[in-house]
Amino acid sequence: MTIETISEHRSFGGQQGFYRQQSAVTGTPMRFAVYQPPQAQQHRVPVLFYLAGLTCTEETFAIKAGAQRVAAQLGLMLVTCDTSPRQTGIVGEADDWEFGSGAGFYLNATRAPWSRHFRMYDYVLSELRETVLAHFPGARGQLGIFGHSMGGHGALVLALRNPEVYRSVSALAPICSPSRCPWGVKAFSGYLGEDRAAWADYDAVELLKACARRVFPEILVDQGLADKFLPQGQLLPELLESACAQAGQPLRLRRHESYGHDYYFIATFVEEHLRFHADALAGLGP
Repeated sequence: MTIETISEHRSFGGQQGFYRQQSAVTGTPMRFAVYQPPQAQQHRVPVLFYLAGLTCTEETFAIKAGAQRVAAQLGLMLVTCDTSPRQTGIVGEADDWEFGSGAGFYLNATRAPWSRHFRMYDYVLSELRETVLAHFPGARGQLGIFGHSMGGHGALVLALRNPEVYRSVSALAPICSPSRCPWGVKAFSGYLGEDRAAWADYDAVELLKACARRVFPEILVDQGLADKFLPQGQLLPELLESACAQAGQPLRLRRHESYGHDYYFIATFVEEHLRFHADALAGLGP
């Protein structure tokens, strides 16, 4: 479980680092980033995993969100990863921004040729988590997860399926029900095949319907009302809202006038998400 340091940078008394590992799960090199707050120099700290959206990399959130200042105040470690394996040799993997490179959808592909490398669900849940906890002073019992767009979908799914691992979850403009939107139908068909029963494992709305109970004390979701993908039916927050209500899962869904789908939106509300997770993780043991 060795890692290679690409670069490290002092930031708000802590350290923003970029790393690479040879992944046994994807069979490819995978890049990830870790922000260690100043408190990590003295003791283990809560860890918040961020999953990025389509076309993004492990650098996008670290560079654009402006989260390090608040993470340093709160003593939160921030972990981001790439959004898919890269340069796998699969023909056409980088031809479409909605599928393949940069569009792993945080699932385990079962359809060839993608099934050999595109296993982002297992990578995030197991390999990335264990790598971070082995090499950085993160507290195993204080892990949270959040994400944006495709990454918001990934965060919701990973958290709902593994509440014993991720103790808090939030999302910014998430793809709430991939089984019912053009992005998700395209990705799920390509990665999982046409059996829609297999899609339900990676759809937050379907997971909530299946469990029919409260999984977390609260889920926080922010959605911009000027988001160009909202009227296109890509995000479907109303379905998440309905599924949470039916399951008895508390949801704080905040809709914001004039905000879009971009990192200006994310940077505006990221502090509140970090504070939401810090509060949720604070009472848990390391």
